[in-house]
Amino acid sequence: MTHPAPRPNIILLVGEDAGRAAGCYGDTDALTPHLDRLAAEGCLFGRAFSTAPVCAPSRSALVTGRPAWTIGSHHMRSKLLAPPPLFTHGLRAAGYHVRWPTKTDFNFTPPADFADATTDWLDELRDSRLPDQPFFLFKNFALTHESSLWAEPFQGRGAGLERGLADGSLPSFARTDPTTVRVPSYLPDTPAVRAEIARFYDALAHVDHQVGEVLTVLDASPHRDNTLVIYITDHGRGLVREKRWCYAAGIHLSCLARWPAHLTPGSVNADLVSWIDFAPTFLALAGATSPSPLPGRVLFGPAVQPAPDFIFAGRDRMDETFDRVRAARSDDFHYIRNHHPNLPWAQPIAYMEHGKTTQAVRDLAAGGKITPWMHPTKPPEELYHAATDPDMVHNLAADPAYASTLNRHRAALDAHLAAHGDLGAVPEREHIARGLVADVLTTDYALRIASLPDHQSPHIYHARLTAED
Repeated sequence: MTHPAPRPNIILLVGEDAGRAAGCYGDTDALTPHLDRLAAEGCLFGRAFSTAPVCAPSRSALVTGRPAWTIGSHHMRSKLLAPPPLFTHGLRAAGYHVRWPTKTDFNFTPPADFADATTDWLDELRDSRLPDQPFFLFKNFALTHESSLWAEPFQGRGAGLERGLADGSLPSFARTDPTTVRVPSYLPDTPAVRAEIARFYDALAHVDHQVGEVLTVLDASPHRDNTLVIYITDHGRGLVREKRWCYAAGIHLSCLARWPAHLTPGSVNADLVSWIDFAPTFLALAGATSPSPLPGRVLFGPAVQPAPDFIFAGRDRMDETFDRVRAARSDDFHYIRNHHPNLPWAQPIAYMEHGKTTQAVRDLAAGGKITPWMHPTKPPEELYHAATDPDMVHNLAADPAYASTLNRHRAALDAHLAAHGDLGAVPEREHIARGLVADVLTTDYALRIASLPDHQSPHIYHARLTAED
């Protein structure tokens, strides 16, 4: 008689604002021995993408298995009133113990029954005090968040890294040398920019240490060999033109997985992976089902499904600043559709303006030294060859040599939006009137949006913001 294989435990680790920064991805500035070990002991996914370049829409897609613009959670800091079931509901129904401490930042309030508990679980795993059933454990690592890059605290945030280093509550690592870090070609190479990039890598080293603590505890437990560990990040680094932008720096992210006897150690998977793939993957591994079909695919396990030719992403309102951008990514090319090309690439966002890198870019623009992506308008379409132009600064959309490639990506995006819908095409106030989302425009963002004229002029807004600060 044969017995079915035991269902795996699952640990999902998520780094905030950490992009694709890890030594195992070839980032020589990253001090990440534990993430590198996770890749060496499992599989590195080389073409993994979030569906959004900012946290809440990205995490909304992760937990629902649906792009945010298809369910109404696409505007940053919006609040969907009746979210669909989360994959954790399916896991719990299948007998899994689900723990999700902190970071329920989904653009909706998760139902009370989405998890068994929202408390940390590391000590219980260490002491073998978890319930005697398969488990799903989530852990978020916040130290790489955008606000940690700011040298001065803002509204109580941003000084955590320096405080931890000063008072000894964070381990001491070699500090990153700002003079040696790589500055992307789309950012000005100034001391302030280098300092923020160096601070990111300092924070990343501590996140890596925290990941190492989880791996150490798991490896000492009886659950190591039957536990799938996945590390991903929610979107790009908290720098201008990375977080909030649909370029590779905003959505092409880390994805490392270890599952002993199921994933070959040191393997590399070049298939396209989307964050909407995790929900169907976890459900399939648990023997659970979704109440309605999900658009993603199962990544591994007995029910693995073939990779798609394209994955899709998008951005909409970011805090108080409106836009609508959609993207289609194939193996080699990255296509972006700007639905409002009359709006600049770099509209001011109050939170983002506190970054020294943002300020350095604004200073250059004010002095007439405008980089190509700082113009007051942007093209309706952008197309980049990902391998030869990883910084995505050479737009091929108008090049006749790439006309067929452009048309192929256009058609793929059109077909995807037609099949699944795009609520971004409907004004947010109409969604509010219909009862799809709560009204945050006249509550949370009333003061900020009041500074924006009807035509969303960033120049007027920026002038007012500067005067208020």
